Amino acid sequence: MPLFRCPSRECVLNSKMSMVLFASVLRVGDGLPLSASTDYEQDKGLQETKKHVKALSKKLGQFPDRCALKTGQYNINFTSSLGLGYLMVCTENYPNVLAFCFLDELQREFIITYDNKRVNSAVRPYSFIEFDNFLQKTKQRYNSPRSLSTKINLANMQTELKLRPTYQLSPEDLGSINNFSYRTASKYKGIAPSQQLEPVCLPGVVSCVLSILCGGLNLLRGVHAIESVMQNDDHEDFNYVIAFFLGTAACLYQCYLFAYFSVWRNSKSFLAFALICLSNMYLYELRNVWQILFHVTVGAFTTLQIRLRQPQGKAPDYNV
Repeated sequence: MPLFRCPSRECVLNSKMSMVLFASVLRVGDGLPLSASTDYEQDKGLQETKKHVKALSKKLGQFPDRCALKTGQYNINFTSSLGLGYLMVCTENYPNVLAFCFLDELQREFIITYDNKRVNSAVRPYSFIEFDNFLQKTKQRYNSPRSLSTKINLANMQTELKLRPTYQLSPEDLGSINNFSYRTASKYKGIAPSQQLEPVCLPGVVSCVLSILCGGLNLLRGVHAIESVMQNDDHEDFNYVIAFFLGTAACLYQCYLFAYFSVWRNSKSFLAFALICLSNMYLYELRNVWQILFHVTVGAFTTLQIRLRQPQGKAPDYNV
């Protein structure tokens, strides 16, 4: 039985100059590099490619979970799943199906070797330096396809790439990284699955119900404050109206963040919670201590639930 079962077998085996140059594993949330191959060759083209690698590493969560970027004579391919990103740089003639088989093998080995708790607790770059050995050995194997000792079913990967094609990034995509907006995000909708959140749990449902309740109470008090302003033309009452409606917006926005994935989701939830605290501090004359404590506690509880409900990556395919 042949090692590779793929129509492009001859192309794969005859690409003498095609090779993997660099590979790394990083945490998608903050771009922290966890492991990387060490023999990154240097020339002018590769130095420019390295800049793109650094930019992409910090923003993988903004792109589909399987992408490629052509930079001169080199290609950058990456996949992201379960909060981790796997990135590689190869020559432009390196077979695409073989590149993603390489990334898939890195993914399988890494999630088997390390648990999520250890990955999430890492604070220093390259904390998993021992994984570099596997990166290096795997890179050498994929740079010599004839010497691969592990059977790689390229047909399965090729079928998957046909059913869900790799999204090709462009220089314009890179240019919009620092000013990423919802309009940019919608560009990828339908091309590849957007990041889904973990299933909703009971505490999360409770937190949303309580947040909606707090928002409704703020809205009701805000309407009464508007009536007071219209009757008394009191400037201070108008400030209370603003505080009530800001509290309403913050509560409802927390519900939105819990329900849907968003870039910088955790940071936005903390900002919404801070707004809830500030609005209640300003309204201390209109509310007693227990009412303020209730609103702040619900805000803190909802913020915690947003933090606990993490993005859910695509489950790895162990049959590839």
